[in-house]
Amino acid sequence: MQTSQLLILGGGPGGYVAAIRAAQLGIQTVLVENENVGGTCLNVGCIPSKALIHAAEEFHKLARYDTESPLGIQAGSPIVDIVRTTAWKDGIVERLTGGVASLLKKSGVQVVKGWARIVDGKTVEIVSSPAAQPGSGLRISCEHLLLATGSEPVALPSMPFGSQVISSTQALSPGALPTSMAVVGAGYIGMELGMAYRKLGVEVTIVEAQERILPAYDTELSKPVLASLKKLGVSLHLSCSVLGLDDAGHLRIKDAQGAESTLAVEQILVAVGRRPRIAGFGLESLLLDMNGSAVRIDDQCRTSMRGVWAIGDVAGEPMLAHRAMAQGEMVAEIISGKHRRFVPASIPAVCFTDPEIVVSGLSPGEAETAGVDAISASFPFSANGRAMTLESSDGFVRVVARRDNHLILGWQAVGGGVSELSAAFSQSLEMGARLEDVAGTIHAHPSLGEAIQEAAMRALGHALHI
Repeated sequence: MQTSQLLILGGGPGGYVAAIRAAQLGIQTVLVENENVGGTCLNVGCIPSKALIHAAEEFHKLARYDTESPLGIQAGSPIVDIVRTTAWKDGIVERLTGGVASLLKKSGVQVVKGWARIVDGKTVEIVSSPAAQPGSGLRISCEHLLLATGSEPVALPSMPFGSQVISSTQALSPGALPTSMAVVGAGYIGMELGMAYRKLGVEVTIVEAQERILPAYDTELSKPVLASLKKLGVSLHLSCSVLGLDDAGHLRIKDAQGAESTLAVEQILVAVGRRPRIAGFGLESLLLDMNGSAVRIDDQCRTSMRGVWAIGDVAGEPMLAHRAMAQGEMVAEIISGKHRRFVPASIPAVCFTDPEIVVSGLSPGEAETAGVDAISASFPFSANGRAMTLESSDGFVRVVARRDNHLILGWQAVGGGVSELSAAFSQSLEMGARLEDVAGTIHAHPSLGEAIQEAAMRALGHALHI
């Protein structure tokens, strides 16, 4: 039997960061992963989806130049070779996952390829396949066991994945583009991929059970995205439930009034969410305290069993790669003897729709629900010179702050390229900035960042450009 100080199950963003940081701190570390390191994020999530979104935007841009453009640019009808696009995307994924593998090796982390089966809180067996007989694999004992197994797409019971019904994983590696697609779910995954496929020329229909798109974001943030959907010609069926497929393979839906109809589409993307990956590796044998379908953790990512830790998606919402990374780094440092707790001022989230949405901290509604007397102010990109030159003047930056001392509680933005503002948003919250601090900061001109300063100035009553 092999021994290790730290044994990590899962080589995604949380697992590999924990492994590298632990090795840097002199902790003997073993990482178990049955696929390529990098997890969902690098292989079938964040990175490949952003590559596909970028390719779709470039194609859509050229298609618009087929007619007269305000920029004076005109081009012929473009053609997309989706096989080459997918190969380009795969090349990015391979470079990044290869880089992670090299970093793990350089740090001295032992990576074991295979499927993990938990024997107990201190022992894991690594087998070659899920069907392998118990006792046939390598057993590793450890002082600390870190669960970083991530999450998986949720399937609809009435419509399991297969044939024309696909998950986001399959949607990111198309061998050919369908002529039509129904996207079930108008959350960030469904909206990002639905808009990308529409820009690639696919007829897209979105079906959502709630009454509006992007229900996790407030209405003001989703309005510009809704306008973009309509401009793109995406069909929307809101307040509609999915009943399954009929004998002809058509998607059956039911509206709020109970009326049923069918959608004849070539492909159906189910994007109704993700769930923690807790099955298939013996987790139930530990009898850990659970938080619904997720592993319950404290503010140090400790589970209810001593020496067993959990980070990232397996520990529940928010299911974000950067949260997992921060948790993984922290756990490694705690094991090494450092004093750490996971109490971030905010965890930013980005929705890569058109236009993009970024949120960090409290929204006006969340501040009100929390009983905080807050003020908020927005600055529109229609008054920002850089946004105009990018043909992206829809949207705004919004700040939320305490009324009494102007401590900033949250930032939100919707617009072209606003994902790049997330670092500034989070830094101001983490550093305890007040409206006066941001309003007095000199921002480069012209830049989208000027809207941050102007929003703070507007909250103080003296914006200059509106």
